[in-house]
Amino acid sequence: MAERWPSLSVRGGEWVFAVAGLPLAVLGGAYALAVVYAGALLLLTVLGLPFVAAALHGARGLGMLHRRLVGRLLGSYVEAPGGLPRPRGAVARCRVVLTDPVAWRTLLYLVLRLPLGVLGFAVAVALPAGSLWLTGFPLWGRLLQAGPRPGIGLEAASVLLGLVLLAAVPGALRALSDANRGLARLLLGPARAQRRVRELESARATLLTENTDRLRRLERDLHDGTQARLVALAITLSLAGDALAPTAGPDVGRLRGLVDRARGQTDETIAELRQLTRGIHPVALDGGLDEALPGLTATSPVPVTVRVDLRERPDRVIESAVYFCAAELLTNVAKHSGAHSAELTASAVGGRVRLTVRDDGRGGAAPGGGTGLTGLAQRLAAVDGVLRVDSPHGGPTVVTAELPARL
Repeated sequence: MAERWPSLSVRGGEWVFAVAGLPLAVLGGAYALAVVYAGALLLLTVLGLPFVAAALHGARGLGMLHRRLVGRLLGSYVEAPGGLPRPRGAVARCRVVLTDPVAWRTLLYLVLRLPLGVLGFAVAVALPAGSLWLTGFPLWGRLLQAGPRPGIGLEAASVLLGLVLLAAVPGALRALSDANRGLARLLLGPARAQRRVRELESARATLLTENTDRLRRLERDLHDGTQARLVALAITLSLAGDALAPTAGPDVGRLRGLVDRARGQTDETIAELRQLTRGIHPVALDGGLDEALPGLTATSPVPVTVRVDLRERPDRVIESAVYFCAAELLTNVAKHSGAHSAELTASAVGGRVRLTVRDDGRGGAAPGGGTGLTGLAQRLAAVDGVLRVDSPHGGPTVVTAELPARL
């Protein structure tokens, strides 16, 4: 969640950022330009690389300060980049700093922030002051200028221009604030490679946790359910064996009842094992998503229209992810949406697989709302997939999952 300054609205924070941010922008821009200039000169000497390394380390500190200001005053949270590794030896540490993409991107931010800071101060202070002067030009002319006054047309044009400029101040300030937010998110956050590593680490942790929970649940179901049924079946067969060899001859009636019971227990055990194996790998996927998805929608209590256009068959891992994603989304439609109908569309074109589930329910679905969408998005991220949710209140809800066809 974005950090906010508790005592300021976002609009007030934009004005404070434009005014108070100018000294910091000038300081940062001067620092970056001095680093580039002095570093270029000192590279011809032994002090060059250590100087640049120290300057880059300082740039990281300035970047942290700018990142906090953007978060508190502009209400836009910028994720902090990862820390630098600390290898042993001065030469190794110097090499790490010199090859740090975050520090170099921060230097670029400081250079670009300087003109934005000057423009922001001009819009927040100089433009309103000039607008007020133009608006009050007829009055200033009467108070300060002796002799004949300017024409009425000039005074009217001055007032009109002042009002137009004054009305343009909020929009210009908002545009510059958006530019500052975008620049900070682009250059002060983690590098793309770092962000990708974090996403993959998070997805891997989610996948490992989910698989561990699934294995524990499978173990519990096998122990408490299937194993108990097999023990009961063994006891029934043992009783049937006792009924075959009594001293007075076989008890046919009792034996028939025990055999019927054993048959029923066997059927129940087979059904339970089939249910457990379906959770591991659906048998329907043996024929591909073309066959699996229509079969899945046939079990939905909400009528579902299916459109499948799979011109290329994805990897089995991707097929499994799409299948379970479709099952989760259809379950959400049945449980939470109040929909009367739904539509499932799946396509695989150009190396990408897209699954879309649309319903005519009440809408309002969002990750974290108890519908499992957050966990579903994390599971898709483990295979480099993304989940998009469009669910305005009143509906309709459209959930789209997009994955690569190959890993």
